[in-house]
Amino acid sequence: MEFLNEATYVNQAEEVFKELLKPTKDKFGKEKRPQLVTTSKLRNILAMAADIYDSVLQNPSNVLNPDTVSRIEYLRVRMIYESGREATVKDFVVKTRLLDYVKMIGNDKKRYILFYRYLEALVAFHKFNGGKEN
Repeated sequence: MEFLNEATYVNQAEEVFKELLKPTKDKFGKEKRPQLVTTSKLRNILAMAADIYDSVLQNPSNVLNPDTVSRIEYLRVRMIYESGREATVKDFVVKTRLLDYVKMIGNDKKRYILFYRYLEALVAFHKFNGGKEN
């Protein structure tokens, strides 16, 4: 699997949302609108990532320090936890490949910045497509 690309991450986020918005069929064959992750759940993930993003931007090196790498790993743990608590979060995290991308960051500053921008694009498409609160 390839990491995100600077030239295509927005298009990738848009394609993921098209997939998330596709109607599914229930066991009786009736079409149903998919449940999206709530805005508040998505905002919680973004807030954690934003806090890390601020410290990443302040780091003059292209290599992240161990404390920042640890915080990124904790972000991954929180996404896993929230995914286990709620099916819509799990569906979102799996289809957007957020966990895969977090694992691929390692200690690379540019990768974290790109991951964060992808996450922001996902939040933007969520809002644009009528993401609901609670």
